[in-house]
Amino acid sequence: MEWIILFLIGLCGGTLGSLLGLGGGIIVVPALLFFSPYLSILNDLPPQIAVGTSLVVIIFTGLSSTLAYMKYKKVDYKSGLILFIGSGPGALLGAWVNKSLNTDSFFVYFGLFMILCSILLFFNDRMKPKKKEISSGIIRKFVDNQGQEHVYGFHPLMGFVVAFSVGFLSGLFGIGGGSLMVPAMIMLFSFPPHIAVATSMFIIFLSAIVGSFTHISLGHVNWLYLILLIPGAWIGGKWGAAINQRLKSKQIVMLLRIILIIVGIRLIYQGL
Repeated sequence: MEWIILFLIGLCGGTLGSLLGLGGGIIVVPALLFFSPYLSILNDLPPQIAVGTSLVVIIFTGLSSTLAYMKYKKVDYKSGLILFIGSGPGALLGAWVNKSLNTDSFFVYFGLFMILCSILLFFNDRMKPKKKEISSGIIRKFVDNQGQEHVYGFHPLMGFVVAFSVGFLSGLFGIGGGSLMVPAMIMLFSFPPHIAVATSMFIIFLSAIVGSFTHISLGHVNWLYLILLIPGAWIGGKWGAAINQRLKSKQIVMLLRIILIIVGIRLIYQGL
């Protein structure tokens, strides 16, 4: 029975993470911490193990969803690789800083971060790519299904700073970082939303690989949990990408906002 719960945690994290470009760790980490007192298999799980294990799971969620988005031709590889130059080192630093957090401070910081993510998601469906002239830096073009051309781009230095910050939070909290990357790509760099989500998952996949090496070296990964979480995360990654192409996700986003706020408040209460 307990292995089914871990499979479902992976499935939910993978589906919502891929659907919204979040990565899934923002679901997996708090779910593992929430069920830790109630499941003997988790055995009062330390937050560092939850973070490290989640980050390895995100590799498979990211790969699964990236492969799915590749079929829809929505991944901007060039922009993704450039932004990864910032997010990769950030993920390494975040994973290293994570080891110095005690359980109480981790709960408070992660709870505050989840509430921040819920606020960003509140504005997510209202975000429109900024209409501006892009004359320098990385300039990209995309033609949507309606034949409309979108021009977007960013200055490499600005892209590095934003991606480094997101990568740092990814390694620190064991999340994909897409809850910050997707809004930043849409609002700051004028990415079309579908391109932002798909490219975010590509960056998350690469960043999770880098961050995972640090957590593995620090002994922050439970391999039994991985075996139970990864199948659900892989399936969820493909499901989320498929749903993203076919359905509007406003109801799911609203539910996710509510979950993030409730869990965030609970974690802060635990930490205090």
